[in-house]
Amino acid sequence: MRLPYADPSTLTSAEDIAVVTRVEARRAPRPLQALDLTLLHAPKVADGWNSFLGAIRTGTSLAADVRETAICRVAVCNEAWYEWAHHAPLAKDGGVSEEGMRILGEADLGGRSSGAGLTERQWAVVAYADAMTRAVAVEQDAFDRLRKYFSEQEVVELTATVAAYNCVSRFLVALNVGEKNGSRPAVSF
Repeated sequence: MRLPYADPSTLTSAEDIAVVTRVEARRAPRPLQALDLTLLHAPKVADGWNSFLGAIRTGTSLAADVRETAICRVAVCNEAWYEWAHHAPLAKDGGVSEEGMRILGEADLGGRSSGAGLTERQWAVVAYADAMTRAVAVEQDAFDRLRKYFSEQEVVELTATVAAYNCVSRFLVALNVGEKNGSRPAVSF
């Protein structure tokens, strides 16, 4: 970690205490995470982050496998292993197969864009997340492929998810939040 984690008990203004309470409520029953403790150095930023990421994580219509596939690909593309450690189990629990998890954990897919391990719908998410993360601009073919499987609402939600987790991963890696970002973890399940 490049900054010490903030101690929420040192925040004394009513406004800052209310921020901590909102972040704790979103995380419940789990305790505050290293990410939260870093963001709390800037309580207003932490509050906005908490609201936005809360909506992305729990306020969309995306199926868990879709949401977590996108987040895991962003984590791998950006080598945000703290993010991977938190979201890979959620992808697995959301229905991504063990072989699919191994595929999601590969930085270079060697040109593969379909095949065993992931559904065609999950592969479309992988291609879209990779394009948004690596190139920013998404080729029309990748977008058209995504549209085969998702409604307009889901496309917006998926795009917001990939964009949000690119923000998260860049924050995590830049500040080495969680002290896991320097080394690649094992991806077997």
